[in-house]
Amino acid sequence: MMLHIPEVLTPEQVAECRRSLEGAEWVDGRVTAGHGAIGMKDNLQLPVDHPIARRMGDTILAALERNPMFIAAALPLKILPPMFNLYRGGGQFRNHVDNAIRRVPGTGATLRTDLSCTLFFTDPDEYDGGELMVDDTYGVHSVKLPAGDLILYPSSSLHRVTPVTRGARLCSFFWLQSMIRDEGQRTLLFDLDVAIQQLSGSAPDHPSVVPFTSIYHNLLRRWADS
Repeated sequence: MMLHIPEVLTPEQVAECRRSLEGAEWVDGRVTAGHGAIGMKDNLQLPVDHPIARRMGDTILAALERNPMFIAAALPLKILPPMFNLYRGGGQFRNHVDNAIRRVPGTGATLRTDLSCTLFFTDPDEYDGGELMVDDTYGVHSVKLPAGDLILYPSSSLHRVTPVTRGARLCSFFWLQSMIRDEGQRTLLFDLDVAIQQLSGSAPDHPSVVPFTSIYHNLLRRWADS
């Protein structure tokens, strides 16, 4: 399941992040590429231990904790600290699949990458190219979102970023391990949660609200890793 989550950050938060990131010291993005992806990646990246990366990452994680759509869709167990990249001057990232296991920087802990996230800081009209292209069983999806919006998609997907031929594309990217390993189960739970919320909103006293909520939580209890 791919999901567009709008307005994760407010315009004020986007502006603050951009001011901080545009004055930061960027490095070659290949420093964090896996062995097979080094020759495919041409971008700039903020060092993971940079103070700006940590501060802006905390802003993003706090916003996601308050976002009910993200929580319902991702059911996150562990989230890798957000990282930041910059594409310009023809920069691109050719076809690749994200590493299945990532090590959490500064710790001995690891994380299984179930879902990938890209949060945009630049609006689509600020640059040409730079589309995130994601392949799945339904075809190829082109993603280029407004600043402050996030795309959530399976980390198992083949994907790429097309060359940026004008302007600059500034984003945050990160991975998470969901409580629900299986993508199909995770999608069913999300659809059920959305249906319950819609029913609760339109008919809060409907006799089906409690049984459906019970089914949701019992499925979550049956399928969840903790």
